[in-house]
Amino acid sequence: MTTTTTDPSSIIAAIQQPATEGPAWFKDLQVAALQEFEGEPFPARGDETWRFSSIKNLSLDNYLPAPAFYGEVSTLTSSCAFQMPAGRIVFANDILVSAELYDSSLAQQGVIFTTLEEGLEKHSTLLQEHFMAQPAKLGSKKFAALHKAALRAGIVLSVPRGVEISAPFEVFHLVQGDGSAVFPHTLIIAEENSKVTFLEHFISADPTHQGFACGVNDLVLKPGSKLTYVSLQEWSQNFMSIQVNSTVVDKDANALNLALNFGGKYSRLESVSRMMASGARSNMLAINIGKRDQEFDQRTLQDHLRPDTTSDLLYKNALFDKARTIFSGLIRVEPGAHRTDAYQKVRNLLLSAEAEANSMPGLEILADDVRCTHGATTGEIESEELFYLLSRGINEASAKALIVRGFLNEVVDRLESPLLEYLHNQIECQLRANSLACRM
Repeated sequence: MTTTTTDPSSIIAAIQQPATEGPAWFKDLQVAALQEFEGEPFPARGDETWRFSSIKNLSLDNYLPAPAFYGEVSTLTSSCAFQMPAGRIVFANDILVSAELYDSSLAQQGVIFTTLEEGLEKHSTLLQEHFMAQPAKLGSKKFAALHKAALRAGIVLSVPRGVEISAPFEVFHLVQGDGSAVFPHTLIIAEENSKVTFLEHFISADPTHQGFACGVNDLVLKPGSKLTYVSLQEWSQNFMSIQVNSTVVDKDANALNLALNFGGKYSRLESVSRMMASGARSNMLAINIGKRDQEFDQRTLQDHLRPDTTSDLLYKNALFDKARTIFSGLIRVEPGAHRTDAYQKVRNLLLSAEAEANSMPGLEILADDVRCTHGATTGEIESEELFYLLSRGINEASAKALIVRGFLNEVVDRLESPLLEYLHNQIECQLRANSLACRM
């Protein structure tokens, strides 16, 4: 598949004009990325890294650079905003709306919480070291190059050595306009023995508009640090998104990455965790609640490069209507990475005879004395369980929502306060909305 876009206002034409501001290394990076994008082929049906994917969704012909945002931003953020974050940044169509650090003492401790634009101006050396330093390895090399070439907006969070922050930082990416394209970027650097939590929202203003998001996360954990990263994706029902996540975990550091996906027509999430030194741990979690004809395409790599490292993946999918998921995950134990402890579990709950789940877990072990397990299960609601709830006067849609909530709790309960109650409430809202839709 190739793109034939020639419209000068198209997304392809737009990225042919690199950024006019910023350091020389970043401009050169964008020029090189454009050449890489043009040289890389689009995914094809026979590509193993796109197996089972709906390749037809990948055309870029219908998307344009996002226009100016109009309307009230607060109406989109108020219902899901965290009550007392450490700081909050809001983007609307890749344009900065607001950036606030609520605790002034954090800046005094050296915490950097700013936009990518300001980061390139004031912290260029830091960004040059960490910005997209890890290659895309799971099939989306072309889209990672597109992101790099088209990027105009993003955030940078750097937490200094020994600083622990209990309240989460929060970022909103809002999209408005039929056919709008955005390229959100997040760079988080947790320095030695620091601790931080990050909450990121992806929201469409109109529930029916088409749109395209091509995002990248760089999560860098230095020795002894702890990072909890949570994303909530609520794109419109006709949205296409590709998200490439890279997590690098150093000695005795602990990463937790939770993706909650509720929206979109086609959503691809590629997540790579690299355990770089002994004691490194990565927890890879995801919840997908699919309805209508949504497709969630998930590709993961747990890469153990050194001895005595741990990874634990738990993905759960609840699928209504004609929703479908693809999961392809690999635990790779590199030569010499002895005493690796790695888990991978995918569980699919089908709530419709037309829902579909495809799971392909895998192992590649090149070291001795390891403990690695993987597995995938797919099933329907137990008839006895549903009958019990119905016999108590609960309607079928609400009964299914209760069962799904219990099914998903195992994932959310792995987090600590203050996010635990907040995330349970967000899932409850999604299930309640789906239950009401089923009754209409």
